[in-house]
Amino acid sequence: MGLTVTEPASAYLTAAAITAAATTALLPGIDGDALVGALAGGTLYVTSARDLPPLRRAVYLLVSTAAGYFGAPELRGLLPLQSNGLAGFLGGAVAVTVATQAIERVKTLDLSSLFTKRGA
Repeated sequence: MGLTVTEPASAYLTAAAITAAATTALLPGIDGDALVGALAGGTLYVTSARDLPPLRRAVYLLVSTAAGYFGAPELRGLLPLQSNGLAGFLGGAVAVTVATQAIERVKTLDLSSLFTKRGA
């Protein structure tokens, strides 16, 4: 059970993202709970995607955070959640995974099979 050392770029990126989220959460009209939850969910995803290059992980962190923040109200409407922070966390943690899986499935979709008659 050894410790793993992260590369400096990831540590700096995480620190910058936390600082930006904390500062942004102070602005009027910003739901701080949803923002911090979305950032935490995005960070969880990014730290689990160790095989990706640092730049791609940085982009995924931004996308996950944005999707989690803006998707939090929708998730609260779909799921029995009381907290915007938890909804943001769930959205941030799964947004990129769901989106990349959907993109891969669309790439392999055979559109001609949708328009051919079956059993004819």
